[in-house]
Amino acid sequence: MCGINGILGEDNSDLLHKQIFAMNESISHRGPDDSGILLDGDLGLGHQRLSILDLSEAGHQPMLSRDKRYSIVFNGEIYNYKEIKEQLPDYRFKSKTDTEVILASYIKWGKECVERFNGMFAFAIWDSDERNLFIARDRIGIKPLYYYRSDSLFLFSSELRALLNSGRVPRKLNKNAVADYLRYQTVHAPYTMVEDLFMLMPGHSMTISRNNIDINQYWHAEKFISGRPVGNYDQVKKKVRDLLLESVEKRLIADVPIGAFLSGGIDSSAIVGLMSEVSPGNVKTFSVTFDEGEFDEAVYSNMVAEKFKTDHTEIRLKPDNFLDLIPEALNAMDHPSGDGPNTYIVSKKTRESGVTVALSGLGGDELFGGYPVFSHSLKLEKFRLLANLPHTSRMFFSNLLKASSINRALNKAARVFEKEDFDISHSYPVSREIFTDLELGDLINKNNHYHQSNRVKDIVTYLNPMLNSNALISKISIAEMQTYMVNTLLRDTDQMSMASGLEVRVPFLDHDLIQYVLSLSDGIKVPSTPKKLLTDALGDLLPDEVVYRKKMGFNLPWEHWMKNELRENIISNIDTLKENEFFHGETVERLKTDFFEEKTNVHWLKLWLLFVLQEWMNKNNVEL
Repeated sequence: MCGINGILGEDNSDLLHKQIFAMNESISHRGPDDSGILLDGDLGLGHQRLSILDLSEAGHQPMLSRDKRYSIVFNGEIYNYKEIKEQLPDYRFKSKTDTEVILASYIKWGKECVERFNGMFAFAIWDSDERNLFIARDRIGIKPLYYYRSDSLFLFSSELRALLNSGRVPRKLNKNAVADYLRYQTVHAPYTMVEDLFMLMPGHSMTISRNNIDINQYWHAEKFISGRPVGNYDQVKKKVRDLLLESVEKRLIADVPIGAFLSGGIDSSAIVGLMSEVSPGNVKTFSVTFDEGEFDEAVYSNMVAEKFKTDHTEIRLKPDNFLDLIPEALNAMDHPSGDGPNTYIVSKKTRESGVTVALSGLGGDELFGGYPVFSHSLKLEKFRLLANLPHTSRMFFSNLLKASSINRALNKAARVFEKEDFDISHSYPVSREIFTDLELGDLINKNNHYHQSNRVKDIVTYLNPMLNSNALISKISIAEMQTYMVNTLLRDTDQMSMASGLEVRVPFLDHDLIQYVLSLSDGIKVPSTPKKLLTDALGDLLPDEVVYRKKMGFNLPWEHWMKNELRENIISNIDTLKENEFFHGETVERLKTDFFEEKTNVHWLKLWLLFVLQEWMNKNNVEL
């Protein structure tokens, strides 16, 4: 795992070197083992290396082809690189790295080489003869790639902060992204929080020359939706288990110590159980546990560790230990997010415990229906006829739900009743909303010209009419993967784990497994019990206590901290934000006052998002 940088179009070589050096310095945490710069006319490439495969100097980047025509910078892992290498007998390799396999693949197959790769990746290849740059990002979006383009310059990097520190990107907040962030605690790609700074979308590649940029989508998740039964249930279970086991086995390739996160939930326990089947020695597992019973999952993680005889490390913390590390986590935040500190702290403690690579259960919920939105969407589908009721009747039901409870889930259900239909293009965007449209209208000054479209609605609308009605679960899976997972979970995982020099691998996001599960009908995947297809496929691998336990996650006392230990910091940032003409100062002040006076209309996450936004703007000198 590494960090990559590049600039195309800078004719001053001294200035180009200075800018690439500054970008490398900005992401040195991603690759503490080595650093490299290559200049070729108006092209500069930079690299920071975290050595995982072939730890020798032969793995140094930027890496050149033998004839010096092509050069590459690469971030990620190609798990099937050995198989691909066998298909390249004419190329004389000088290293044992997957990086050189990518380079040789591009030389032989051109931009179509990406379709052969199984892994997580973002890379750039420079052709010094044609004077063009080829850039690609993995199918799922596990590895990030940010870029900036002006009339004469093109810059790219693994992190947004490197582009800002190049000195060539204006530090101007993207006003259109603010509503997206406040609505969903993230900004959805291809947009970012900085104006004119974008992300390459997952499953896309681009070719850049001095005067042109061509973007191509090489993978389409929706093409694998069929909704048709595939074999009998026993065959399906066996196929799911085989694909997941193969995925785990692929991700054990490394020349450094490998471990696994173990929360004691279904997904992490499944990964650990399958690792134990294919690992030559005892699996190293890591759990973060708490003294407070309300948050502690130790009973489950210890149960799994004992079952599979893992070399288990329990990192026992008090919530105050997390509190002490929050400033570090905020400093590590490359892009504003409402959910990053948890990942930072777990990654930091795991890295300090002696491993460089950790496998994670991320993606299991999205693929196998682990979130409430799956069951809720299935129920809504049964009641779609209610959408034909007069609007006044639907508003009556909505107001009845709102009045009956302050529960956030019921309030979201009430808002769905107000929509013109209950299909996923109308219901799904409500599922993860923090601020509603009405609240954003009060919060953001209407005199500011910004486009307040709902990015999640834009993303999922195209899924709605797709194919037959037996594929609703697959549609929700894609919606989850293309919104919350890639723009919050994966981005947070990348930036926060790499802040500690830890590589995180995600077996559930193997594209072969994803394509197969998406092809299955709803009847096979309905989560009548927790992630039924997954747990059935694993047989007796997991204890019943793990399968049927209550889903917990990281339930830390954020509201208490914000009202006590973090109070001064929260108030300082909120008071600064309310003076910005982009916001209605009176509304910001009311949110702050209501929160600290413990009125029920202000969830802590709403104020936290405003606090983080101002904190991030302060640290990066970004202005509205």
